[in-house]
Amino acid sequence: MNDALFGELIYHYSRAQAIADGMLVDVSEVARELGFRAPVAVTAAVWARCVVWQDKDAGQDEQGRLWDVLWIARLAARSAREQREVGYTLRVEQAGGAVEDVALRLHIGPGDAGEPVITILMPNED
Repeated sequence: MNDALFGELIYHYSRAQAIADGMLVDVSEVARELGFRAPVAVTAAVWARCVVWQDKDAGQDEQGRLWDVLWIARLAARSAREQREVGYTLRVEQAGGAVEDVALRLHIGPGDAGEPVITILMPNED
């Protein structure tokens, strides 16, 4: 691809590559259960901070934590119709019982073929 203004494309990193590399985690199947119509992925940082759970005796599991991430994202998206991006806060229990508020962003943008896709990111991620 050659563009008169920007020149030749040097590198392209697709969403599919990001999922294959583990930079994004495809959560579309669970998201569809909650009513999302577009494919949904979370970044590896969101997955590590809000979904990963190793304490089997604490009454939580990764499926439930993922459900929380997506449910609150869905509520935030519904309250921000017609916007491509919305921020929201999720209360997340960490190991040892500490609870923290984690800021997240839901971004709607084009996928690899121009189709709408949703990505849930930390505020400092692109």
